[in-house]
Amino acid sequence: MNALEIARRMAELGNMKDACRGYTLALEQGGLAPEEEMEAAVFILQAEGNYKVAYTCFRSLYDRGLFREDCLEIMTQAFYAPNVKLMKSRYEKNCRALEKYPYLFRKDFLNFEFLPVRFYPFDDSGYLPFHPAQERFDGYVDVNRPVVSRNFFYNLDNPILAQDVYSQYELEYLNDNVRPSEWVGRENHIYLHYTDWGEFCAHLQVLNVRELLKDKKIVFLIGDEIVQYPIDFKERFGIDYSQYPVKPVGIREVQRLIWHTQLASHNGGDFFNEIFDGHPNLIAMPSIMLEKLKEEIDKPRQMLALVDEGREADTSGLPEASARVIQELVALRDRTNKDLLVAVCMYDEKYTKPLDPAARIAPALFLQPHFGNMKYQIHLDSAGHAVLHSKEYEEIQTSPIFQNFKYIKTFTPMRRITSAYGASMRFMHNRVLEYQRGESEKVAAMDDNMLTRVLNRSYMIDPQDRLYADSVLVRFEDAKLNPKAVFTVLAAFLDLPYTQSMTYCTLFGERDPESLKGNDLGFSTGAVYRTYDEYANDAERAFIEYFMRDAYREYGYDFQYYDGQPVDEAQVDRWIDGFTTIEHYIRSAWRENVLSQGIVTKDGQEVSETEAEYARNEAMDRNMQSIRENWHSVAKTLLRGLRFVNQNGQPLRMMAKLKLDPALLEQPLYH
Repeated sequence: MNALEIARRMAELGNMKDACRGYTLALEQGGLAPEEEMEAAVFILQAEGNYKVAYTCFRSLYDRGLFREDCLEIMTQAFYAPNVKLMKSRYEKNCRALEKYPYLFRKDFLNFEFLPVRFYPFDDSGYLPFHPAQERFDGYVDVNRPVVSRNFFYNLDNPILAQDVYSQYELEYLNDNVRPSEWVGRENHIYLHYTDWGEFCAHLQVLNVRELLKDKKIVFLIGDEIVQYPIDFKERFGIDYSQYPVKPVGIREVQRLIWHTQLASHNGGDFFNEIFDGHPNLIAMPSIMLEKLKEEIDKPRQMLALVDEGREADTSGLPEASARVIQELVALRDRTNKDLLVAVCMYDEKYTKPLDPAARIAPALFLQPHFGNMKYQIHLDSAGHAVLHSKEYEEIQTSPIFQNFKYIKTFTPMRRITSAYGASMRFMHNRVLEYQRGESEKVAAMDDNMLTRVLNRSYMIDPQDRLYADSVLVRFEDAKLNPKAVFTVLAAFLDLPYTQSMTYCTLFGERDPESLKGNDLGFSTGAVYRTYDEYANDAERAFIEYFMRDAYREYGYDFQYYDGQPVDEAQVDRWIDGFTTIEHYIRSAWRENVLSQGIVTKDGQEVSETEAEYARNEAMDRNMQSIRENWHSVAKTLLRGLRFVNQNGQPLRMMAKLKLDPALLEQPLYH
């Protein structure tokens, strides 16, 4: 029996739950006749199965011109009619508010029954728009999707002008980030141009514009009214904004975060920091360890604790701007970690000096939280799917700092993985040598950099993760070889103007800084082509390329060490047997920096040096054996396939790669 036959049999027996499962499986497998699809969808809906499955099927049949009248009637009665009262109420409230609003010049709102678009709720978040006149559905729309889809702030010489913005999230984003005209001493309204009056009216069913009207920042221009942009408010309304002094940016005006992830170490994070340093619309922090970031936040918290005890904040001797920040912070109610972080940055002139004090928009906070490394563990769930978990990333994900930002943009720098691996090996080895030379008090050993790389798949997005909802991946090599093409598009994605400050590298104003001893400066392309042969051999790099082949293919990196042939456990064993370079560095670091530090005893008595050396070798062998077993274990798991899920079993997907404008390429793309 096939799935459809099983479903029908279960229905006959009154087993509705299993019948729904059978009908769902039949739809998923495909190959059904249209009447069978209809049968399945109707049953699932009536039996209170997964309504989305039925909904999608009805929509598909309608779009294909099959059972159109029946499908539309079912969808209308099941999904639209129960919600129409709410949408009508929302529409009427919006209309009443807009009728009183001085900067909407058209008031002939359509009767609800004649709106050109109906919004059929699909789930708690979004709708399927239906156009009765054209008898067609549009694609799924979520007006609250936390994504800024365009470069609103590409040109700040003039007031913001945006066309057909039908996203609640983006409307709030504009309202929250464009500063009032009275605060910047010039005309600075948000001009929203809607090309079609009927479409505008229709969207008032699903938007809430009333809260956006309170500050009177928005000017609505409908159709041909676009010729009025920008309005001379002094002449037309008698308001002269030039009489107002520029108001310093307040702590809570900073509501958007731009951060870039640590895919692993040595992916070019410092280079990207140096590009965005000095941007007039960013409070840009250099790379900072997350623990250090917490310490920075604790500093004002200690001061505030004294204030809460009744003492006054001492601002004597401070620069005016710093004193103002402290006074504002003290006055804030319900302070958050985000407030404290912004205050710390605004207090320090080195972060705020580049800002344009009369900018039309509030600055964004630019941040790269850093760890020694991003370490992931892997396990199989009950369904046999590979689940990844990182304690370090969980710290970021659960951090109140991130949770308190309303608007978040994320980008991830990626470097050829074997190159980044070799650079990490060099870095760790140099730390080992520094300790041996007495230049560092911290005992330095070599971590298992191999599994750190192979398991770090931070380029894969959890669809349920707010931090990655609006994200993009940027290749380090592209940024070095084609900086104009990369940073023009990256600025657009981050909703920033592409400024002169992004054409060179700085750190707090210093040109071409050496972020780490030995690193290439500025736009030098040395790091693009460096292979680090002394720190990685071909077997190690082939292993990496094979088990990261999904990333190589998705992001346009050619294989240099993996030959493209099928791989089995025997090949994996041969590769691991060839891991002589990493094993050498791990052994030597542990021997010289870790094992040599302790005194070896037996029965409470120090043993001879010969016995001690034997014991150290045994300990080193056990450590190395454990590492080798981990290599084999992880490889065996990954041989099952590079398919990964989140903790809830939902598939992870590749982060979108930044798309460059071919016209701006200065050099051929790196492969």
